[in-house]
Amino acid sequence: MNMRSPEMPPAPTLEMVGALAGVSRATVSRVVNGSPRVSDEVVQAVRAAIVELGYVPNRAARSLASKQAHAIALVVPEDMSRLFGDLYLASIIGGIHNRLEASDYVLNLMVASTQADGKTMRYLQGGNVDGAIVISHHTDDTFLSTLTQTLPVVFGGRPAVRVTGGHVVDVDNVAGSRTGTEHLISRGRRRIATITGPQTMPGGIDRLTGFLAALADAGLEPGPIVEGDFTLRSGTEAMREVLRQDAAIDGIFVASDMMAAGAMTVLRSNGMTVPDDVAVVGYDDSAAALTTDVPLTTVRQPSEMMGVTIASILIDVLNGVEAHPQMTLLPTELVVRSSA
Repeated sequence: MNMRSPEMPPAPTLEMVGALAGVSRATVSRVVNGSPRVSDEVVQAVRAAIVELGYVPNRAARSLASKQAHAIALVVPEDMSRLFGDLYLASIIGGIHNRLEASDYVLNLMVASTQADGKTMRYLQGGNVDGAIVISHHTDDTFLSTLTQTLPVVFGGRPAVRVTGGHVVDVDNVAGSRTGTEHLISRGRRRIATITGPQTMPGGIDRLTGFLAALADAGLEPGPIVEGDFTLRSGTEAMREVLRQDAAIDGIFVASDMMAAGAMTVLRSNGMTVPDDVAVVGYDDSAAALTTDVPLTTVRQPSEMMGVTIASILIDVLNGVEAHPQMTLLPTELVVRSSA
């Protein structure tokens, strides 16, 4: 008996989806890639057609046709403990992921330590990705200036090294830290210390700048200034050093919520109450701000929105949309809770 398997129907194409939805192939492509330049009604019609036809993008075929990998690299020049232990970075990455989920791009995570090695650079420059997002960078990350010469790049935060090209999405860290410090001053605090972020990072530098500017405007001398690295442990170590230098402080501005949480445990272990003895203001408004014994007053930066904005700009650039300024600055906001 001659058994013939039935011929498989042709796989659905962009053209077939467009015909069913009543739109062009280009419009279907924009919907698949999550472009905001399509009306909600059209998006719904295209998605319904995709479901009805069972259309699945053929990434390999599309890559050959468009000479694009449909992949974006997320480059994080940090060690693993910082990457997976920092709630602020996790929130930014979550925003990036959520935006790319609505597109046809996949995200490749690359932990580049503090200096990209040859293997990392060969991968980034070898046609494996169409663009790159770089977050949490330092003054010794000199590879960034080379990267922007070969790939579209969007930086989360102002680059710490001189680069040509690329886009930047940042928050006004000087204004944010100034606001946090001014709040301590408005609460009657006069001996105010700070735990800074790394002074190899623009965010750490800018938050110290805003702190010092607020004190200068109020005619106050700064208390102890001790550097941390945005981790919980560095917050505890820095707080011990602050108290060693001046145990009579009555306020402290801390450049991240994680460090503030560590600082508050040291204050408590030294018999000091928050905010009666020492008022504390953090920075980020991450989940860490609500895990402390005393809810933390903090400067909120829109970290998830930052991630979404970073990814949206890069997708637009890859699709030929150049309407974005080189620098996009997002606002900060003071969130007042019990610690100050």
